[in-house]
Formats: sequence, structure tokens, C-alpha cells
Amino acid sequence: MIELKAVTKVYSGQTAPAVQNLTMTLLDGETCVLVGPSGCGKSTTLRLINRMIGITSGNILIDGKDINDSDPDKLRMGIGYVIQQIGLLPHRTVAENVAIVPRLYGWDKERIRVRVDQLLNLIGLDPEATRNKFPSQLSGGQMQRVGVARAMAVDPPIMLMDEPFGAVDPIARNKLQDEFLRLQQQMKKTICFVTHDINEAIKMGDRIAICNYGVLVQYGTPEEILTHPANDFVSDFIGHDRLVKKLSLFRLERICAPVRCTVSDSELPGVAQKMRDRQADACFYLDASGAAAGLLTAADLKEGATPEHLKQLALSRKETLVQGSLELRDALSILLEYGAEYLGVLNGPEPVGTVSMAGIRNFSCKKEED
Repeated sequence: MIELKAVTKVYSGQTAPAVQNLTMTLLDGETCVLVGPSGCGKSTTLRLINRMIGITSGNILIDGKDINDSDPDKLRMGIGYVIQQIGLLPHRTVAENVAIVPRLYGWDKERIRVRVDQLLNLIGLDPEATRNKFPSQLSGGQMQRVGVARAMAVDPPIMLMDEPFGAVDPIARNKLQDEFLRLQQQMKKTICFVTHDINEAIKMGDRIAICNYGVLVQYGTPEEILTHPANDFVSDFIGHDRLVKKLSLFRLERICAPVRCTVSDSELPGVAQKMRDRQADACFYLDASGAAAGLLTAADLKEGATPEHLKQLALSRKETLVQGSLELRDALSILLEYGAEYLGVLNGPEPVGTVSMAGIRNFSCKKEED
């Protein structure tokens, strides 16, 4: 979708290029995250793609066509652009801000109204409660959402996002990231996303471009970069916890062992024998409705343990029952927080398997060897 060929940008009065000999391909429907220290050329690259600034040398192609052969205004109208400062017009309502580009395209009022309401619903805002508000009446997270809606107004195939979630608190930022990932699964747009946060890059990107002093140092998938850093700069930028970071790329459902043993109240007296028969190191305790309510391990089955004691022990571990969609990094955190040996993996209320601390460690080591 987007090809950068030996692109260089030197600003007037500067000797060092802001972007130097950048060659990179952004695939259709994927998110490429540009990451690196301040001044490494990330935001400049976005502005070059939509011709907000001109290229010193090289070529940029969008869908096989050189952008210098396109009218810059028409080019920008077909590219969604989201910035950290959001850039909502303070004297216009939410609906009017979202409708800016559709109006430039000459859409009629009814088509614009329908599209605005559709987008507000899509980003999780109630159209009735939001469309007539002014930006000053919104929270920072809500304004960011409106900025994303405005960028998507005419359904552009390409979106450029310059630290779009950088101005909000960590909790709101995490929610916005999750919401955008959900939207991207539906939209499948080609996205060039700028951040200085390697954790955000790993979470958001199908591919990551790590830059330094205007030069592309490494370009690859998050797994490739975390597994095989190109040099010491990349290793240092990623951080010494890269193996832990890599756990965020995988979900529990990928590595959980299948369910071998479950027990209800009536089966608690014979749970030790049942676990031995099933060769199970962990056993789900099911409540009266058949839903997983706790977890027992082989270490709990001490001689003389009563059924009531085992039930209370199982129930005390309810926090170690997690959904299979949980990232391995978060799973490791829960294991450490509760001093647990196992996690029970669920699909809704249904038990689907177990994961141990040893299982996560072995998976991490295997992926590193691969």
C-alpha cells in the first residue's frame, strides 16, 4: 500500500538529514509502528507521506502511484490523520468536527448525519449524548476518540497516527489502545503509527520500524525484533526485559494444557484418587451451575484434608481463573502476585485448560531458541 524508496529529508538550515535513505514497505491492511528516541524522524516520515512537507530526495508511492504526481489536497483528503494534540476545532461541535472532510467531499446533510452517528457508535460514544457537545465538554480520552472518528469519516484506506494516545493517562491510554485494536480487526486499514513507547509499539504493531538519528535501524515483526535485535542500540532501546515483553505477543489459549480433571461438591472426598487416575497436577472445582469456581493442585491433597477445607482452598484461588485471551505477560504477573503454581484457563465460564509457571518459562525459552 505504501512504499518509501531511499527517502531523504533535509530541513533548510540543517546539515544532518531528519530522515536518511529510508526504504520501507507498509503492507495493505497492516499497522506499521515507527518508534525511536525524540528527533529520530518518526513524525517527519508521516508528514512526508501526506505531503505536508516535501521530500528532498527519493520517492513515496501509495498504491503504486508516486505521491508527487497527485494533488496534495486531494491526497490528504484520502488519508486519515490523527495527532497527539487531537486538533479538534473548539468552536465546532463533535458532529461538526467529524463532518469536516465529508463536507469537503460534498456529501449531503443526511449522509453526513448517518455517518457521524455510525462513527460515534463505532468508537464507543453515545451519539445522542455526544454529537452536540463542544470539545471543551469532553474528557481527554473522549476527545482522542473523536479525533480518530474524524480521521475515519470518509473511510480512507490509509491512516497516519502521530502519538495519538500520548496525551491521556495510562488507564485511558490502555483502553484506547484496546478499542483501536478492536476497530482495526474490523477496518483492516493500512496504518502508520508513531510512538516513542516500545511497549505500545509491540502491542499495536504488525511490524515495527526502529529509527535513530533519521536512519532505519531495524524493521520487522514484534517477535522478530524481540527475538533477534539488530544491534546494541535496538537491544538497549527494547530493554533488558525483552523476554518478558515477548510474552505479550502470545495468549494463554496457545499454550494451555487440556483439562484433565474437574470435581463438584459430591466428588471432593475422592478428588485425590480422581487426580491420580487422570494424571492431573491441577483440578477445577465446579460450582452447582457447573461453572469453574476454583482450582486445586496436587500439593493441596495432604492426608487428612477434609472436603470442606479443599472446597475453601479451591474458592480462595478464584483470582487464578483467567480467560484464554489473556496475554502470557499478564498471566505471569498473576502467578507472581498470588504466589500460584497454576492458572486455570477459561472460555467464558467453561474450563479449557491449565498453565503452570514452568509451562510459561519453557515456552519462553523455546521461542527464544527458535
